Amino acid sequence: MYLLENCNTNPYYNLALEQYVFDNLDRSHSYFMLWQNDNTIVVGKHQNTAEEINASYVKENDISVVRRLSGGGAVYHDLGNLNFTFITDQIDGQIFDFSTFCKPVAKALASMGVDVKISGRNDMTIDGKKFSGNAMYMKEGRVMHHGTLMFDSNLQIMEQALRVSKDKIESKGVKSVRGRVTNIKPYLPQNITMKEFRQTLHNFMVTENNMSLYTLTEQDFQSIHHLQETVYSQWEWNYGTSPPYTVRKKRRIENCGSIELFINVGKKGIIEDISFYGDYFGNGNSNELTAALKGYRIEEHSLSESLEGVDVGQYINNLKREDLLDILLS
Repeated sequence: MYLLENCNTNPYYNLALEQYVFDNLDRSHSYFMLWQNDNTIVVGKHQNTAEEINASYVKENDISVVRRLSGGGAVYHDLGNLNFTFITDQIDGQIFDFSTFCKPVAKALASMGVDVKISGRNDMTIDGKKFSGNAMYMKEGRVMHHGTLMFDSNLQIMEQALRVSKDKIESKGVKSVRGRVTNIKPYLPQNITMKEFRQTLHNFMVTENNMSLYTLTEQDFQSIHHLQETVYSQWEWNYGTSPPYTVRKKRRIENCGSIELFINVGKKGIIEDISFYGDYFGNGNSNELTAALKGYRIEEHSLSESLEGVDVGQYINNLKREDLLDILLS
């Protein structure tokens, strides 16, 4: 098994790296990585991003959002969280489950004095509280397993970032299941830093699995950055691949009144229909405003373009263009 060193904290790069290793490196070897993302929500492949994130909080706090290849629920990453990834070929007749890859990590934590349980289908817990969520991606006999290790994550930010608004959203996307969570750090017998924790885990895994270092080439890096820029950094991948959904948004705007929007969002995040209701006043026909928005992605740049030159206040008295964008996007 090879170890890949990765100190990059850019989530778009890190998920591109995972896919590149999975798709392109020699399948006669297995690979292991420890890595971190800075302030990121990672959504599962089959999820509706809009249902998983607190959009206004994410924007205000500059939290990245990225979709991964594997299924499962949304997770929050920060620099108090450490991720691990195994990539290997499936051996004939061998059936992989989540515990196959959780056990060596649980053993490493046990060596540090932490009593870990592998719980349910894809969690690891301490004292009945989840600190690690795991997901798996399989293709053509190749397996990628990755999981989180919440060492000293900001649980308050995590709760806010993953707290979906009160908007009523209906879709066929897989929804996350929220449960009690905890960090590893309070359960360690000694007070150590994230750097020390990572190094201890690194050393244990290398020794236990007889790993040797794999060094990526310059061509590898170029290919990873290309994948980062063309897929993982793109709105189309992170939001646009969500399943079609409907959403009802209701807001009260000062000097405007109550505004209620019913929005049908189709494939690639395109607005297929939108209706306006409320106790507001307006002179124009709201169907004209609907026509201006239909066919555009429910994304800031696209919606700003759709409303270019549109006098929003003509349809909803005292409503500014920025207010309507805020309702649509938050």
